[in-house]
Amino acid sequence: MDAPASYRPAFTGDGEDLFVIHLKNFFLTLLTLGIYAFWGRAEVRRYLYGQTAFAGDRFTYHGTGAETFRGYLKAIGLVIAIGAAAVVVAIYAHQSLAVLTFYALLVFVLLPFALVGSRKYRLSRTSWRGIRFSFRGSASDFLGVYVPGALLSIVTLGLYYPYFHANVRRFFVDDTHFGHARFAFDGKGADLLGRHVLNLLLWLPTLGLHGFWYAAFRHRYYWEHTAFGAARFRSTVTGGALAGLQITNILLLIVTLGIAAPWVQVRTIRFHAENLALVGDAGFETVVQDAKASPATGEEMAELLDVDLVGADFFGL
Repeated sequence: MDAPASYRPAFTGDGEDLFVIHLKNFFLTLLTLGIYAFWGRAEVRRYLYGQTAFAGDRFTYHGTGAETFRGYLKAIGLVIAIGAAAVVVAIYAHQSLAVLTFYALLVFVLLPFALVGSRKYRLSRTSWRGIRFSFRGSASDFLGVYVPGALLSIVTLGLYYPYFHANVRRFFVDDTHFGHARFAFDGKGADLLGRHVLNLLLWLPTLGLHGFWYAAFRHRYYWEHTAFGAARFRSTVTGGALAGLQITNILLLIVTLGIAAPWVQVRTIRFHAENLALVGDAGFETVVQDAKASPATGEEMAELLDVDLVGADFFGL
């Protein structure tokens, strides 16, 4: 019997090239009083996507600075509207209630909207072999996952969090498409609970270091329960390797006063690329184009709130 097909990503980006891009973006952002930052971010993504290949073919990023700039203006408008609502509450009720209202709306309404909108935008602007990705979940559906999950995690002092996290993963993976074909996730929070509790118990005795091993376990588990067609992903990330990567990255940033950030980004993407594979019949040859457009408002809301669903642009379905 023939061995199943195995597809691997490869990243060929260079820290020096990325540093030059960041340096140029920094000075142009200063000269334009911050406006060029949107175009600079798009340029960085085009470089990173273009240096990332899967099964021998590179990804392409199609987003533009103009789109994200318009999205930023809309996102600012939403934040101002929520701030105005809090002011009204402060006038007619109590100041502490106004603050509570503002943060509740921020966390339970804007944050889910930002996460869904950001994923919709990024995937709709990403292609591979000329076929676009898309995300088809809605913010209203995500509220049904996010709000009760967040509240239960708080009420149970974190014990429900593995279920919440797995449910969020399922929501974002199951509605992710490549052309007309969808990804699927069949992981369960119950499978994570024991390791999660162990990590909580070992957090203080290990000064948080056990968190790297738990993060690596969850990373492997999530990928191994993610499928595309008849193929499944496999991850070989280990706790020791993840600890070495992240601790080294932190030291590089401290010693260089942040100048090494481009090299850190390149090292991180390459690490995840080298530890990931898709095994089995993916059926790429049967995939047809089924692009879905999406505005950049959610993407810029995520930037405003300083949240990132996947922590990186790649390998975080």
